[in-house]
Amino acid sequence: MSITDHALAVEAAQAGAAVVRSRYGSALTRIMKTAGDFATAADVEAEQAILDVLRAARPDDAVVAEESGHTGTGDSERTWLVDPLCGTLNFAARTMLASVNVALRNGPDVVVGASADPFADEVFWTDSIAAYVRRAGTDERLVPSAESTLVDVNLDPPFPNKNVFLAARLLADESFIEQFRPRVVSTTLAVAWVAAGRRAAYVTDRHHLRHDVHFAAGIALCQAAGCVVTGLDGQPLHAGGDGLVAAADERTHSALLTLIRRTRRRY
Repeated sequence: MSITDHALAVEAAQAGAAVVRSRYGSALTRIMKTAGDFATAADVEAEQAILDVLRAARPDDAVVAEESGHTGTGDSERTWLVDPLCGTLNFAARTMLASVNVALRNGPDVVVGASADPFADEVFWTDSIAAYVRRAGTDERLVPSAESTLVDVNLDPPFPNKNVFLAARLLADESFIEQFRPRVVSTTLAVAWVAAGRRAAYVTDRHHLRHDVHFAAGIALCQAAGCVVTGLDGQPLHAGGDGLVAAADERTHSALLTLIRRTRRRY
């Protein structure tokens, strides 16, 4: 292999980001998937650019991509997870909040990940040992921080746990308001921001994150950077519970779990 896996993830994410950036502001045909959910030509073209990079370097690896699904060797231990444009609705509305996510799962574990911001020209990446941001060809180590008190909460439907937990109720809790300031950017770029110290935490109740093309890179970044990463119940991620709480430190994580549990008890 002439290129390392983490370097390949960065290259693939940058290729996708270049397409997203070039298509920004152009007329985009919407490809409807489900009610309220759609892709655009930018999603499809960015995904193809990513796949071209991955297949040229790793032709024997499997790929799971958001638009084209599973391709490659069915029994491969190595599977690339590709989300070519996370924040499609933002992008289609000409809002510069989107990311391009590429991760490699080897067996049960995500071993490298890259999350590119097409508009800031940054790539957050990890080799599972440490996490970095690359700007203008220079890498800087990511250092989590809760100083901002900003907490991104995923409010995008569906809400799989609405009978026991609903993020909107968490945001209305007086104790949450006393400790944190909510943000909703509707892209998993916000997960990378926790690793980078730009957010104190991120919360979602989304199901089945182990194989999720949207979240794999961001979770790997947070774990490598030293964030506290669990499910909504505080148990290890993928241990059976749903959701994700990624926090810059133990204090922030503990405070959020307390608020989440209280919200669950009230309703």
